[in-house]
Amino acid sequence: MLGIKVAIVRYISDEPQPGVVACELEDAYGHRWWFVEKAAIVSAKPLDAHTSYPQQGVVAGEIVRRSADAAGREIVRIDTTRPWNVESVEGATEFDVLQESLVEL
Repeated sequence: MLGIKVAIVRYISDEPQPGVVACELEDAYGHRWWFVEKAAIVSAKPLDAHTSYPQQGVVAGEIVRRSADAAGREIVRIDTTRPWNVESVEGATEFDVLQESLVEL
């Protein structure tokens, strides 16, 4: 399974347990996407209101396709519907990211 690196920028709430955090993803084109997600979905570390932010996190997903842009950079489209049905606050579940934004989970 693959994941997209995200920045966990703040802790939002203790409810529901184990807490909710705000995350940011910058795609291959410089667009910033925001996620509000359970802390355990995006980080293996215990996070709470006393944690120092930002923290590195990961949103899991599946590769939809690979392509190259005009500059020759590899662009990877990732769908975050599976395994945990993660979507941005705008409702998006597919994101074009650079290869170096991906990590093996």
